[in-house]
Amino acid sequence: MVLSRCPPALGRGCLTTLASLLLLASAATPDVAKMPAAPPACGKPQQLSRIVGGEDSSDAEWPWVVSLQKNGRHHCAGSLLTDRWVVTAAHCFKGSLDKPSQFSVLLGAWQLGNPGLRSQKVGVAGVQPHPAYSWKEGARADIALVRLEHAVQFSERVLPVCLPGPSVRLSPDTNCWIAGWGSIHDGVPLPAPQTLQKLKVPIIDAEVCSRLYWRGAGQRAITEDMLCAGYLEGERDACLGDSGGPLMCQVEGAWLLAGIISWGEGCAERDRPGVYSSLAAHRAWVQRLAQGVQLGGQAPRSRARRAPRRAPRRVPGGAAPR
Repeated sequence: MVLSRCPPALGRGCLTTLASLLLLASAATPDVAKMPAAPPACGKPQQLSRIVGGEDSSDAEWPWVVSLQKNGRHHCAGSLLTDRWVVTAAHCFKGSLDKPSQFSVLLGAWQLGNPGLRSQKVGVAGVQPHPAYSWKEGARADIALVRLEHAVQFSERVLPVCLPGPSVRLSPDTNCWIAGWGSIHDGVPLPAPQTLQKLKVPIIDAEVCSRLYWRGAGQRAITEDMLCAGYLEGERDACLGDSGGPLMCQVEGAWLLAGIISWGEGCAERDRPGVYSSLAAHRAWVQRLAQGVQLGGQAPRSRARRAPRRAPRRVPGGAAPR
């Protein structure tokens, strides 16, 4: 703060007034500093210069996508929900749930081989898998919340994603995106510098996906808390190392976390699209544990009633985590 000098004619009275003002300002400053800053709006990147037609994402294009690392190496992906919580797939912690010290989360990294000075690496304080998850391949409720050891600093490279609000409905053929650092083909890891990959995938009708995975055993492979997305002809899909990463759909100008990469048969095989854990199905559970999660999407204008959906059928076994 800069104050002008007192005119000589005002003498000591002016000095006394100025001293009082300075004392008031200094007393008020700590209170202002203690006020918590409002979290940034979810699902709205601050930089969006995309590479048209390419597979590489651009820097800061998906600022909520994180690398979940085990013993210092990329293990799964995840999505930042708040400054203390990340959501990912529960199967990423199979056999290691009681060993959170083995894990860390890398945020704000576009290239894993060159994360940059503005990336952040935070330890894991604890992991909470969904209580309904059975630790079997292709099981329902494949979702886990990761609590970070300390709050992260938001920036243009580190921002939260939105959860879909109760009014959001994603119809079949809605174009969404997935992102991750997983293999580019079965058994072929992402080459250096390991640039974050992105892929546009359409939502697939639940009945269609259920029939694709049907093998006649009378059990459902595609449960009510799963989404399917991808291409029936194959060739484009998530793969090993992409587990836990986001299925992202843009609604009303904000990116929503519609699903979590969970399982599939092989990578990019014909009639075997990717299967995702639905965040709409688990929104209440996530909100109960992770305080401060933001919702996105506005209520639809049409009040037309939807016809009830038939229960999808199940396909047994053969599922492989991503």
